[in-house]
Amino acid sequence: MRITRVLSTALLVLGLAAAPAAADSTPSPSTSGDAKAPTSAGTSFRTAVEVDQGQTATASASTGDYLYWSFPADTGQRPTVTAKVKLPEQHAGQRWQVDVYDGLRRRQACQYGAQTRTAAPGTASVELACVLRTVRAWSEPWADDPLPGTYYVRLTATGLKTSDLGLPVGAELRVDSKDIGGAAAVDGSLAEPLVPGVAVKSAQEEDDASAGAVLSSLEPDDGWTSGWWSDRWVWTGIGAVLAALAGIGGYTLTRGPGRPRHVPPGA
Repeated sequence: MRITRVLSTALLVLGLAAAPAAADSTPSPSTSGDAKAPTSAGTSFRTAVEVDQGQTATASASTGDYLYWSFPADTGQRPTVTAKVKLPEQHAGQRWQVDVYDGLRRRQACQYGAQTRTAAPGTASVELACVLRTVRAWSEPWADDPLPGTYYVRLTATGLKTSDLGLPVGAELRVDSKDIGGAAAVDGSLAEPLVPGVAVKSAQEEDDASAGAVLSSLEPDDGWTSGWWSDRWVWTGIGAVLAALAGIGGYTLTRGPGRPRHVPPGA
């Protein structure tokens, strides 16, 4: 009976603690919806149009334009950038490419996805995708690991023929993230997320309450995480509890039957 109670307690603790950790592995849902999704794109890093994760941004442009968007990504997220370009009915072969840059404008490599595709003549549309590496809370200065902050997306066609320059195209962009959680946790965190202007604003706020606005105003719904908490702590606690319960169960199994009660002589 004691062993049964020990195992039941262990399973109950494991189930309660694993529930929030399992929820972290689901993709981040859209909180703002597409009602307020942007309908234009910028032409440079400084004019990049801000997009919330979960929104589908659209833009009308001409072949040969550089289209820029920006979005926030926080610690533990693995962003997926998808883009779709609607091409004109008549066009020559076109090669389209999507690139992602972090807040320091360092180009980030894609883990997988069709980052570059060639549209054959007459193709109606072309779809691109880039799955980034998991955003880390901290990294060595010499490394190019993804860090929390603003990310930029650039969509453009390369190697165009003169006959295709200026043709109208329509673009769609969407960013979603999967929360990886403690599997990608590291010790340490940034003093500030890599958001253009945030360090300048923080310095100004110390002397002036009416400090200027940050160049990028988007941030995660729950704010930027501090980097010290992750579900590693949950699983560490679970391991400690299970180890204690295993010790109790082992002691119960190995101590043998209880000592017989002393019976007085002549009883």
